[in-house]
Amino acid sequence: MCYTTTLDKKYDEVEARIRRKFANPEVYEPYYYQSAFTHHNLYIVPQQENDKIVPAIWGLVPSWAMSRDINSFLKKNYTNNARSESIFEKRSFKEFPLTNRCLIAASGFFEPHHHKGVAYPYFCHYKNDGIFFFAGLYSEMDNGLYSTTILTVEANDFFAEVHNKKRRMPLVLDKDFEEEWLQPDLQEPHVKELMKSGFTNKEFEAYSVTRDMYKKGIDHNTPRAIERVNYPEINEQGTLF
Repeated sequence: MCYTTTLDKKYDEVEARIRRKFANPEVYEPYYYQSAFTHHNLYIVPQQENDKIVPAIWGLVPSWAMSRDINSFLKKNYTNNARSESIFEKRSFKEFPLTNRCLIAASGFFEPHHHKGVAYPYFCHYKNDGIFFFAGLYSEMDNGLYSTTILTVEANDFFAEVHNKKRRMPLVLDKDFEEEWLQPDLQEPHVKELMKSGFTNKEFEAYSVTRDMYKKGIDHNTPRAIERVNYPEINEQGTLF
């Protein structure tokens, strides 16, 4: 699963990477650590208005829940991630795969690695430290705000070593498939094929970081969140590979 992300790049770097402008650049704030459970903004390119980058609450709000208290809904319904295998069946997601797909900007994310019953956070990012885009779904709420969820898939060999308990990974789209993901005329078989084979071919690095991120009452949104911390009980280099 993917409940913590990083986007530590300047807004013009994000714009240059995806060749689109922020609708409201003044609200963009780079971050080292973003938790899904705070429901702060991620930054997305929505399918139906795919000429811009907009903020979106992390946690998808379906149309049938928009008349409710949004904060209460998000606390009771874990829509921060969506399993790709079931988005066409799950009530919270099934209205979106054909009409409301999106790209979600990131430069890294965190996954837990378990060793002898202890969880160690690992920071995962492109080896060249570049920007990438998760495949996501989104909704546009009545007040003009957006909400979003990150799609997850079965882990490949690399991420099965990192996320070695649940063996899942977020769907990071290959650059060649990003524009295709936003196309309005895709049907269910095509969407399913993209989710199955669209994961990036670029090389990732994963290394252990501070376990303090599992503690409450600490500001995790600092450069320390992505600094390497070596745990000799795992590996002297702090990496699994």
